[in-house]
Order: sequence, then structure tokens, then C-alpha cells
Amino acid sequence: MHHIELLLALLALMFTSTSETCISRHSITAVEGEFFYLRYCSSASEHDSEKNSIKWYKSSGSHGRIELNSSSSPRITLHDYVLEFWPVELEDSGSYFFQMGNDTRKWKLNVIGRSKSSCFVEKLLTSKTVEVQKSLHVACKHDYFQPLANRTSLYKNCEKINNGTNPVLQKNAEFEDQGYYTCVFSIPHNGKLFNVTKTINVTIVGDRSKIIPVLLGPKLNRVKVELGKDVNLNCSALANEKDQIYWNLWDENGKEPNVHEENVKKNRTLDGKLYVSRMLKIENINAKNLKFSYNCTVASEGGTDTINFVLLKKEDMADIPGYIFTRGMIVAVLISVVVVCLVIMGVIYRVDLALFYRHFTRKDETLTDGKTYDAFVSYLKECGPENGEEHTFAVEILPKVLEKHFGYKLCIYERDVVPGGAIVDEIHSLIEKSRRLIIVLSKSYMSNEVRVLKWNADKPLSYNSRFWKNLLYLMPAKVVKPRGTESEVFPVLSQS
Repeated sequence: MHHIELLLALLALMFTSTSETCISRHSITAVEGEFFYLRYCSSASEHDSEKNSIKWYKSSGSHGRIELNSSSSPRITLHDYVLEFWPVELEDSGSYFFQMGNDTRKWKLNVIGRSKSSCFVEKLLTSKTVEVQKSLHVACKHDYFQPLANRTSLYKNCEKINNGTNPVLQKNAEFEDQGYYTCVFSIPHNGKLFNVTKTINVTIVGDRSKIIPVLLGPKLNRVKVELGKDVNLNCSALANEKDQIYWNLWDENGKEPNVHEENVKKNRTLDGKLYVSRMLKIENINAKNLKFSYNCTVASEGGTDTINFVLLKKEDMADIPGYIFTRGMIVAVLISVVVVCLVIMGVIYRVDLALFYRHFTRKDETLTDGKTYDAFVSYLKECGPENGEEHTFAVEILPKVLEKHFGYKLCIYERDVVPGGAIVDEIHSLIEKSRRLIIVLSKSYMSNEVRVLKWNADKPLSYNSRFWKNLLYLMPAKVVKPRGTESEVFPVLSQS
């Protein structure tokens, strides 16, 4: 979780400085009748000497590329890096180009109609899942719209619940809080008021922390003991915080005086699981102890689980003849050598063995996990034209192999997600819906001390190469039928 939170913080910083103020995605969807803008991703000092050469163009069907200016349409305004629509209409669909000197940026805009029966468009929803009694936070924030808006309102299922300069819903979630939350930014322009809407679909789920308690180990435990000695019986369980664990020590004759139940010990793992244990100490074991069955029980609101311990008298062991001991040692050494060799081979070929096992058993772990995507692909890049090697690998090569050839379903933010909404929440929701997280790093995000696998575009690489095997090994097991049979090759993987 710490790694995911760090990634989200990094993505939040990146999108706050880019996606909230400039439009870096190639394909964009806008809603008819709302204020909309395109903004080129550029630093404040970039190309200052070339600002006078900035030009905007639109290309739509047979009309070719037409230069835009203040007289192109009364609904369009231009401010250097920004092209604004007051409002955007269906006829504005098409391709738009920003040109400054030799630098060119292209967007494909798709304007969709709004339903008169709803205050939001389902195609532009973002999703958020919250556990009941956990913190529910819905805030109307946008770096570009907020400074322009004179009023911001928050609606639930198209009914107003809050308004002001920065309306926020902050509470412990309840099941009735589930619904569609829409932020409406009201922006004045030339004496008229224009709206921009951003909608989040909030789903409230039950407490995921509740589990059915279970005792660890076999249901019946036979423990060999010596009379007159002491023994400790350990009872451990995976349980909830309020569950009870105890020993049943009474029969028709009462409780034996040499049996003592110790205090409960609790230990929580890094992933949040709670293990509880309770020790039973039997001192100076006698014949009566051998006749008693010691039961350990863990109890919760959902039921109980019990295991039994039976004490057996340890028989005296006869001396082992020397030749039998020697033969046993030889066999043990040979078995050890074979085991070591098998372990070494398993380590070396663990990826191949795992992939063979998946193929042989036709294992598919994606059928019941409720996830939408097999992997969420994220790559970190500087603002500017998308012609870097990391962009080519993440958006073109990776989908070509994992989706078209091996049948996986990827979620690539720039390709698959429509604009708008709370960026960090949207990314967090997409990661929760994905079984794996693939991060593609460029050289600018790596220090000299970091050793990683790199994609080399100089040499051919087949589907059976070590690179794709390692990547398939990290992907979820899935019964798929390869979609492509063409013998394609890709650049070879190099290691540094």
C-alpha cells in the first residue's frame, strides 16, 4: 500500500501541474453546451521568444485544416496556449492543432449530447468505492475551472446538497450515501453564465475487514508427552479484533489443578491480518491428563471454530543399529543433494515452470475477483509531444503483445480514460479495478544506481523471449486464446 500511495502522490503532483491546467491526452470527449478548453502543455518560460508565432487550426472532414482566430466564431476565444469554447457544441467535433514554431500538438475532440432527463452524462463518469463507516470525501476542485467560477454547487443524484466557493462532502460513509455526485462550476463570460459538470459514481460496500475466524492447524492434534514433565499447547487463530479465544478445561470432575491457561497474545501483520494465540500449560503431567481432551475454541458473531488436543504417552525408543544408521545417513544425503538440485533448477526456470503450469492446468484467476482490467499501465513523461520511447512502448508495443497476442485487457490512462473528474480518485479507482500495475520508467526518472530491465529497439525479440516470459509471469494467470498467429519480432531486452 505504501508503494501505491507513493505512486498516487507522484501522479497527483504530475496531473495537478499538467492535466488539471493543460490537456495532454490525444483523444478528448466534451459535453454539448458546457464550457470547454484546450491548453498546450508548456512551462512558463518555454518558447517565450516564439509566442508571437502561435497558431491554432481545426481539421474537419473535407474542409481541410483551417486557421482559428477571434473572428472564427463568437463562441471561440484564444489566449496564447489556450483555446476556449463558450460553449462547446456538436459541430465543434474534429481535430485541433496547436503550432508554435516547429512544435506541433494535435487533439481529437468528440462532443457528445446531453440527456435532458439527467444532470450528468454517464460516459464521463468516474468511480469511487468506499467501505461503510470509512471516510467519504467528495470535493469540487479543479485548478482551471475554480478560479473562473463565481459559484460551485454539489449535487447528489441531481439534487443540490451543497454550494459555495469550494463545496465538500466529508463524513463517515453509510449505505444510503451511495449515488452520483455532480460538481457544477458556474462560470460567467460576456454577461452569460456557463456550466461545467464533473460527476463521481460513489459505491458503498460492506466492511472488508470482517473475516470468518479460523483456528490454525489440524482439527485433531496428538501430542506425545512424558509423565512428570511439562508441556505447552499452543492455540492460534486468524480472527477479528473482538473475537474470543479460549480453552475448554472442565469435565464432570472439574478442572485439573496442574493445567493453566495463559493470557491472549495478538499480532497484526503488515497487510492488516490479526493473529491471536493462547497457550495452555500443563505441569507435571499425570495419568489423568492422558484421559482428557483439551479443546480450543475461537468465537465470533458469525460462529465458532474448535480444535482438539490429545496427550499420548511417549514410548521408549530402542537404540538404532549402526548399519541402519549409516544407510539412513547415505540416503538422507542423496535425498538432500537431489532436493538442492531441484531447488536450483526451480529457481533458474521458475518463470518457465510457472507458465507451463498455468497452461497445463488452464488456471484462470480472473473469473471471480470482480476486477475489470488485467493491468493498469502508467508511464511517467515530460509535457510535450508524445514521441518518446516510453510512450511508444506503453501505448503501442505493450498493448500489441499483451492484448492482441496474449489476450489480456489493459487500462492505459491516456488511451482509455475520458477527461474530467478528480484525477487522483480516478486513478486510484482504476488501480483498484486492475489486477496488476505496470509502470514504465524513462531514463529521466532513473538514477545511475537503479538496475532495471530495459527495452532495446535495436535487435529482434520473439514472443518466447525472456522479456515477455518474465512479464507474463507477473501478469495474472488467465485462460486465453492468442488472437494473433503472425510471427512478429520486437526489439531485444538488455540489462544494465
